[in-house]
Order: sequence, then C-alpha cells, then structure tokens
Amino acid sequence: MSSEDFPMSGAVRPTDDALKAELDEMQYKVTQCSATEPPFANEYWNHKAPGIYIDVVSGEPLFSSLDKFDSGSGWPSFTKPLVEGTVVDIEDRSHGMKRTEVRSKGADSHLGHVFDDGPGPGGQRYCINSASLRFVPAEDLESEGFGQFVPAFVEAGFLEPSSSSAVGASVETGRQSAGTEEAILAAGCFWGVEHLFLDLDGVLSTEVGYTGGHTKDPAYREVTMGRTGHAESVRLVFDPSRVSYEQVLDYFFRLHDPTTRNRQHNDIGTQYRSAIFYLSEAQRKSAEKVKIAVDRKGDFKNSVVTEIVEASPFWSAEEKHQEYLEKNPGGYMCHFLRD
Repeated sequence: MSSEDFPMSGAVRPTDDALKAELDEMQYKVTQCSATEPPFANEYWNHKAPGIYIDVVSGEPLFSSLDKFDSGSGWPSFTKPLVEGTVVDIEDRSHGMKRTEVRSKGADSHLGHVFDDGPGPGGQRYCINSASLRFVPAEDLESEGFGQFVPAFVEAGFLEPSSSSAVGASVETGRQSAGTEEAILAAGCFWGVEHLFLDLDGVLSTEVGYTGGHTKDPAYREVTMGRTGHAESVRLVFDPSRVSYEQVLDYFFRLHDPTTRNRQHNDIGTQYRSAIFYLSEAQRKSAEKVKIAVDRKGDFKNSVVTEIVEASPFWSAEEKHQEYLEKNPGGYMCHFLRD
C-alpha cells in the first residue's frame, strides 16, 4: 500500500496558531522545532499493544505495532513505515553529525531519524519520538476509519475475523427514493456551495457535511484543522426528470475553481479540495465525461484537478452549518456562478 491509496495522502500542515492550540508543549517542540524527547521517559518506548501509530498533527498512518521492536534506545523503534510514501527521508547535518531525519510527508512533522542498524530484511531502525505519534488500538481501527489495516491484525491473531470489518462499505445515503437521485460534491467551503445549489432547479434538498476522511463522525473544528482527511461536502437530493446528474456536475464546475488543488480562493487545505464522490458506476462514468469536457472547453487557464472517487461515509455537519448563508445573509462566501 502506498500513500496514494490512502485518503490522508493529501494532508497539509495546519497553521502555527492552530498547532499551538492543539498540541501540548512537547508535541509542538518535537514536530515543529525538531526537538528530541527524553529516552525511556516517553509514552510509547515500551508500548506493546497492537495497533497503528499516526501523525499527531495530521492523522496520517505512519507505523504499525507489527513492525515495532525493542531497540534498547528508549524510543519507539520500527523496521519500516506502515504506508509507503508517508515518511520522507531528509539529510540532517545538525549537531556535527550526518544523519537521516524522517518527517511525515503531508504535515511535514519531524518524527525522528532512521538508522541502518535494524533487524529484518531491510536492516533499518526508525527511531521515532512518541510525541509525534498518536496510537490507534487495533480494535478501534474500523471505527476510526483505518479499516484497510484490519486484515493484517486479523492475520496476526490480534483480531477475530468479522464481516463488520469489511473494507469499502458503501455509504449509507438514507435519502434516495423512487424518482430521486443523490450527489455528493466538494468544492471548498460548503456554505457557499450549498447556497448556490439551492438555486438549481430540480434540487430537492441539500445537506452539508464531511466525507472522504478516515475518522468517524468528525467535528467542524477537526476538519478545518485538516487532521481528519475529510472534505467539506454537500449532499444533494435531486429530481433527475428535471435536472440530470451531468447537469448537476456542469453547475458544480461553474460555481468553483476546479484547477486549484486543495484550495478555493483564501481557503487552503485538503478539506477544501475539489472532488466528486460517485455513488454508482454510472455516476463515475458521467463524472469522467463531464470533467474531460470541462477541461477541453478551455474556460480555465490550468488543468482541472477535481478528484473522482468512490463515495465513503458522509457525516452530517453541525446544525448551525446547514443552510448557513440563508440563516446569515452576507456571511462569508467565496463562490460565484460563472456563465
């Protein structure tokens, strides 16, 4: 498995103010200032429970207990990263030494160093600061959105096989009925996106929420920090006899800039990415068709970067965010409808 297969592969570093508010002093010093915590006096150096270790800043999956060993160093040690590409090697010549620093790819968190004196075929020892990690127990992997890692712990005997642990469970829409269809779209701040879709003839209802991430039932603050992998999204129920799915997508491409990756105007982060979450093979084909047509039309200077991905669980946002601009006329909005 590589970072491209995982939703958090597009994780970004939150603002410094947000980090100071969310991290404790040691976590901030380690991840942001490349400090080193004391050996034998940190949370995970002798931790033996089964599970995975994720970036404390972004939630990216980094290491597994299945690859953890006692190196005698006083810091958590692993033979390899959990997901290829989420850990980046950087030459470190500080303190008069030549070492290889390791950092998380998405959030650029300092993790520790890697040395060529480890056990196993790779011969590597990833010496990591506990303060840069958060542990997710094996029994919580499914509920926290890391279900793709469950089979390894089943095979290792730490979890019982269960049909509830199946990876790729379909989204529970609960909204489609005879004569209606549903669409889930992300185009930046969901306030403005929902506001404009309310004006599209044939749209019967809208709901803003979060999808495409790895945690269960996230809160707005968590999502805006960019730590859950979710995109701010709008779920539409529409009447296909009045407006087709392709017409919904045409409207979607008109109301935002689909050429800026992980950004809409001043809103920056993976939570503001442009994405179409398809609910069927027919929707996937329509999305590909419309995206190509928009690119070829040439209305935008740069290429369209909108993601087309299978829908995952959609979590409804807090009530205050539903139809926000109808409740707060003149509120923040960075969207407009292009001709």
